[in-house]
Amino acid sequence: MASVARRIVTWAAAFEDGAIIRAAFFGLLTATAVILYLDYTELTATQPIAIAPELTPILPAFDPSSPAGKPGPEVTTPVEQLHQPLTATLVSGGTLKLTGTIDPGAAGRVQAEIDAHGEYIRTVALDSPGGAVAEALAIGRLIRDKGYATSVAAGALCASSCPLIFAAGRERIATAKSAIGVHQIYAAAPSASLASRLAAAGQAMSDAQTLTAQISRYLKGMGVDEEVWLRALETPPDRLTYFSAEELKRLNLATRLAN
Repeated sequence: MASVARRIVTWAAAFEDGAIIRAAFFGLLTATAVILYLDYTELTATQPIAIAPELTPILPAFDPSSPAGKPGPEVTTPVEQLHQPLTATLVSGGTLKLTGTIDPGAAGRVQAEIDAHGEYIRTVALDSPGGAVAEALAIGRLIRDKGYATSVAAGALCASSCPLIFAAGRERIATAKSAIGVHQIYAAAPSASLASRLAAAGQAMSDAQTLTAQISRYLKGMGVDEEVWLRALETPPDRLTYFSAEELKRLNLATRLAN
């Protein structure tokens, strides 16, 4: 018994502080996922939603209680244009403009444009309220594989899952007037029985943890501080945490600030 106790003490001493922090973080994330899911299904039990909100992004208000609780820069792109499915258009100067909502199939359209005109592309300019996370990750990996730069112009929006694409640029260019923000990932929950909702909540927990791991590894691979993702987890899905120019540089989300 004494030897077992000694082994336990030795193991505990060897356990890194960082590992303890990560374990606590993922435990908190799990509990949060359950609470958010059950709260959301309770609210929507009498109002089934046909289309997942993730596929119809809104332009949410900023979250005053977030770590960066302040309004973002003015977005000059028309809202109607931002709500259209993502378009990929090659313009002058070797710039591929991605404008609109990141919908299912968006990565395929970007791939097709790169296949057709990839030799002319130098920079991918973003103006999007976000959308499907899997599509954003796929587009980001395409951009990194090709070695393109990314940019968000003054007056342009890059929100929700869009910063995952921005993070993929070998060079990431923004301005003090680029509206770059994040919030929690969310999806619709149909009306269902309590048992079904609890079962779905269990799956939501698993999905949330898997996605958190994927995004954390993705951002680390892109050389971006994981605090970017923590800011997203802290911000309600109907709000945005905007990054200031100083934060964009400090977190290495932007590698260069243009005038």
